[in-house]
Amino acid sequence: MDLSDLKWTDVAALPKETPIVIPVAALEQHGRHMPLFTDSLLLGEVVRRVKQSLGPRILFTPLMWLGNSHHHLDFPGTMSAEPRLYLDMLIGMVENFLPHGFRRFIIVNGHGGNTVPAQQAMFELRQKYRERSDLLLISTTYWSLGGEPNKVDSSIQQTQMGHACEWETSMMLRLAPHLVGDLTKVGPVAFGRAFAPGHRAWITKERTEPGHIGDPRNATAEKGEVLFAEFSRSVVDFLQRVLDWNGSEWDA
Repeated sequence: MDLSDLKWTDVAALPKETPIVIPVAALEQHGRHMPLFTDSLLLGEVVRRVKQSLGPRILFTPLMWLGNSHHHLDFPGTMSAEPRLYLDMLIGMVENFLPHGFRRFIIVNGHGGNTVPAQQAMFELRQKYRERSDLLLISTTYWSLGGEPNKVDSSIQQTQMGHACEWETSMMLRLAPHLVGDLTKVGPVAFGRAFAPGHRAWITKERTEPGHIGDPRNATAEKGEVLFAEFSRSVVDFLQRVLDWNGSEWDA
């Protein structure tokens, strides 16, 4: 169910174990062939499909389109919240519900730059409310929940999320093909090693001149449907674990 459709009395009447999902994404550059709103559009479609599967058992807040995108600010059109401001905003969105008795919160993310802030926000909340043993504070990213689209469709070459890449471009071709530019005019941009398995801090322009990472030329709408189906299924499976949580078990 959508928070935006409810009256405050409807929210007050909900069971307090109702999971509250906060979808977060971004508005940022996606290369020369993809719209700035890509992350928000794609996560919005994943969430739409998840709602169809789980019905009224989960409360979804409106998608937060402003993300932590400072690494893309060299490209015009990108909008980004200051990192600490963004982290505090995530904390605040959860805390809005705490006085009203809700206990299960899941940030579902659709932008790589939000991953660390979302994890940190939930970590800080847990420390702040350390006396509470009934809180479930989770952050996750929709493509990191076990979905393996390349095993469902062997024509999908990519094995990890890039940026305006085969995966994202395929999903956009499935969702809104009129927003995708001419793929004959783009080329591959290697993911690179970046000192993996360590994590090197980076800004986008030092990794890619056109703004994308991966090979969008391999994208098709048919692959996009496989990607949406696989990622939506994995989010549904994960949220089912939240619904099934007994309220105290640690390793659920």
